[in-house]
Amino acid sequence: MRKANIRVETINSTTTKSAKDRIIADLQCGHPLTRLLYVTPEFCQMDYFRRILRVIHSQRELARIAIDEAHCISEWGHDFRPAFKALSFFKTEFPDVPMMCLTATATARVRDDIIETLGLDLTKIKMFRMTTGRPNLHYEVRFKSDEEDHYPNFLHWLKTVHARRTANPDRASQLTSQNQRTDNVPGIIYTLFRKDCESLAARLRADGIGAKPYHAGLPHTERAEALSNWVANVPGYDVIVATTAFGMGIDKENVRFVVHWQIPKSLEGFYQEAGRAGRDGKASVCMLYYGREDRDRAASMMTRDQARLPTKGQGVAAQQQQMLHRGMSLKALVEYCEKTDGCRHRAIAKYFGDEEIPPCDFACDWCKDAKALVERKERGLVSEEVYSTQREMGKYDIDPYDY
Repeated sequence: MRKANIRVETINSTTTKSAKDRIIADLQCGHPLTRLLYVTPEFCQMDYFRRILRVIHSQRELARIAIDEAHCISEWGHDFRPAFKALSFFKTEFPDVPMMCLTATATARVRDDIIETLGLDLTKIKMFRMTTGRPNLHYEVRFKSDEEDHYPNFLHWLKTVHARRTANPDRASQLTSQNQRTDNVPGIIYTLFRKDCESLAARLRADGIGAKPYHAGLPHTERAEALSNWVANVPGYDVIVATTAFGMGIDKENVRFVVHWQIPKSLEGFYQEAGRAGRDGKASVCMLYYGREDRDRAASMMTRDQARLPTKGQGVAAQQQQMLHRGMSLKALVEYCEKTDGCRHRAIAKYFGDEEIPPCDFACDWCKDAKALVERKERGLVSEEVYSTQREMGKYDIDPYDY
């Protein structure tokens, strides 16, 4: 925005005290030089910031309120945060100021909840929806077992992609945006656990792949360096191995693959993270490694979290509702992985209420070769009956407290 000569500021956890004081002083005058301000919903809850907004509004300088990741407002959203719900303050205090809510992952129920929670006027609402279909993304589920290390499978795939680009530089150029390297394959690998980030990145580096870990437990300087160099396509920073702490607000256009190392916590989370691939419109792969051990481990972790919920007090109903949604969304994602009888693009579209899209043009593993998909599932997963029997015998000792 600054390169476009727009006066923009942000207040967040990394903003220095001197910078914050300067921004606040500018806002307090009622006619700020700042044209666009980025803040967190938690900051919007502070009384002193709300007083500043009232002054700005009284001078008719508050032009618009935009809420990104608006699914966080809803108790039925996959990433509900109470501070987002408190943004209803804006419509109560400033009913004449236009409000814009944006999200890529809202079902019909979530959209209705956003409208109701914020107190938006139904007679004045304009809703704009895009299709969930992105034909340049190839969705694929790869089946695995805890008994087998799926790292060699992924490394073979990535090395094959590298070899193919090296052997066909003209094709590599077609898959690469202007002024970007053709000798790398930028990607993201999502893991559920921090320990996997660092160990997996180290294994990739040992095999000649420029990979860096990214999770909330790393020093801020290390995370910032990894992010900036990855976005800039610096050699040695081709792949980011990350937890879900990575990606919000990131808009790197040439991400050629997104891999989920285990099943994510929700279908919305999977769709949002996979959607960071191929933003330049060029072909990209969205690969999910799925095993029934991961499925049961995710369910066990959810049961553990549910047992920790308070039974009394403010917000209990909202937390219970959010946990119910998490269970429904995880079940939908498991069905997405287990089913081998239809297009994956259509399965995602149906979940979000977007049922008009046609089957993809060979852009998922089912449409590409349904018979081979069934065979891979049969090879990769033992039958549900055998798996259940083996688990009862103690073969799969799944303890969520280990993770």
